[in-house]
Amino acid sequence: MSVRALLPFATALLLSVPAHGKQPTVIIDPGHGGGQAGASSASGYREKNLSLQLAQKLGAELEKLGAKVWLTREKDAHLPLADRVAFSRSHPADLFISLHANSMPTQWARRRTEGIETYFLSANASGEEARKTAARENAEVQAAPEAAGDDTLAFILADLQRSEAHVDSSRLAYSVHQKLVAATGATDRGVQQAPFYVLMGVEAPAILVEVGFISHPTEGKKLQDAKYQDLIVQALAEGVTTFLEQVGARDTKAEAEPK
Repeated sequence: MSVRALLPFATALLLSVPAHGKQPTVIIDPGHGGGQAGASSASGYREKNLSLQLAQKLGAELEKLGAKVWLTREKDAHLPLADRVAFSRSHPADLFISLHANSMPTQWARRRTEGIETYFLSANASGEEARKTAARENAEVQAAPEAAGDDTLAFILADLQRSEAHVDSSRLAYSVHQKLVAATGATDRGVQQAPFYVLMGVEAPAILVEVGFISHPTEGKKLQDAKYQDLIVQALAEGVTTFLEQVGARDTKAEAEPK
């Protein structure tokens, strides 16, 4: 029997995936925390609590599969965006995942807007809604990238140009997003690009996942349900595994080709 058949949800062991043969390392970033509560549901369920619960569950799942996992925060504490970026730079990893829940500002929009969005870094947002989402998540930064001066935009552009990880960030985003939508049956709001501060300077493939609209009356309740959270976590783990398998196969092939 194959390794894949032995593991739940058709996920494979991660240890053998990277071409360099070392244990893969994943940074998981639970959005918000402490006084930065993030969005909330109609019943008062906070984004900061959801993101931490999902991060802890995902970390445990990936560790079972052989990965080394770092969480940017492990409790309900405020961690500034700049510190999250610094953490990712000081803890070399094979990939970075920031977990969030989305929200809409008006009652009309909250009743009608639901679904999953997955993002990777870009100097320009892929649309107006993507720009607004980035603005919400960047709100605690005095000079958020989408409203910053030339220095910050130049930094992002230089980061994208010099980093091969940008291409792999797109690949990781699609891998995770497809698994999430398939597993949860949630509305597919697509893979998008936006200037998220927390993704700046990450030298590994990096994505930000909005796992649903916590402000939606139905989806907000689902996000509080432990079984639904488990579906999200298993889908995230499968997406990570698929991505590492693809990149590992690519890198192995590249190393085998004559120089």
